[in-house]
Amino acid sequence: QVQLVESGGGLVQPGGSLRLSCAASGSIFSIRTMGWYRQAPGKQRELVADISRGSSTNYADSVKGRFTISRNNAKNTVVYLQMNSLKFEDTAVYYCNTRYYNGGEDWGQGTQVTVSI
Repeated sequence: QVQLVESGGGLVQPGGSLRLSCAASGSIFSIRTMGWYRQAPGKQRELVADISRGSSTNYADSVKGRFTISRNNAKNTVVYLQMNSLKFEDTAVYYCNTRYYNGGEDWGQGTQVTVSI
């Protein structure tokens, strides 16, 4: 079993930056990819970015060039999402996601990111 602890959300002005963190502990050897999804009010949850154990990355077109995902595979696996040049439309609840080699997945509790003047 894997436990996920998210941190780093908050309120930021347009053009600002935030960094999200998701720490995974437990059976981290079973993790294939880690990533971030987001869900804005009235919209479906969508992939923001993910990263494989081998550090291959995948980004939504809307965040390419602004967001960077990275991963630390040390003692406790941690995935970071550095968000720069934030826009109003980035406002959403951001969820950490882990996917396992056996096909299963887990979700974090979510952290609110609000971009506002």
